[in-house]
Amino acid sequence: MALLDIQNLTVQFETASGWFKAVDGVSLSVDEGEVLAIVGESGSGKSVSMLAVMGLLPWTAKITADKIEFQGRDISNLPDAERRKLIGKDMAMIFQEPIASLNPCFTVGFQIEEVLRIHMSMGKAQRRQRAIELFEQVGLPNPVERLNHFPHQMSGGQCQRVMIAMAIACNPKLLIADEPTTALDVTIQKQILDLLMNLQTEHGMGLIMITHDMGVVAETADRVIVQYKGRKMEEADVLSLFEAPKNAYTRALLAALPENATGDRLSTVSDFVSTAELAGDVR
Repeated sequence: MALLDIQNLTVQFETASGWFKAVDGVSLSVDEGEVLAIVGESGSGKSVSMLAVMGLLPWTAKITADKIEFQGRDISNLPDAERRKLIGKDMAMIFQEPIASLNPCFTVGFQIEEVLRIHMSMGKAQRRQRAIELFEQVGLPNPVERLNHFPHQMSGGQCQRVMIAMAIACNPKLLIADEPTTALDVTIQKQILDLLMNLQTEHGMGLIMITHDMGVVAETADRVIVQYKGRKMEEADVLSLFEAPKNAYTRALLAALPENATGDRLSTVSDFVSTAELAGDVR
């Protein structure tokens, strides 16, 4: 049985010109201990798909699916109280903008301890000790001192580590990482990816990695889903995808990698896909 099983997920938003489909009939699954990468350009519906599963989209979003199951349990229409018990404990998410996702009015220590208080029913001393352990685990220096820092007193990489610590605080069964290395320099990116993979291996979590970086996919994923215009274009194990991509859009993404450049410029999607195909479905 899959840890997370989604069938025919559609997410729509009402606009002045009618309903816009941000996600159009996407199906995916991830098993315990598996790393699934969801890749595609900005606007392809990667983040929206996972936010819909987490129940974090605004009420204006219209979400439909044939099935959204977590550990065999239907979570598509969970009451808010039941969803709050699940999200942050068994299913957690690392958001794309760590500084924007942390509350600027509270110390990072308070924010982590709040997660532990709500989901783990720990006492004050237990929460503080666990927070220190988490900061040590994610590689934050001077963890006791860091507990009293506000987000603006920390760098982007440090805030990202705090977000990871919050996400793994309750040892979730599924971790969703939404562009976890965005806006970080190359050295910090490598450290964050290594940290995530070590944590995933150590805890046996299912990990969904949302990214537009094919290099990250090659380094981390077991299986890959390629999305474009809200639709799933291709799904394959990582080796098959890189060696023999079946979809034109996937080939375009791979050709755009710097190491695949030929001549004076990088390839673009239009080199592989016609304007007519771009206007409709890319197959």
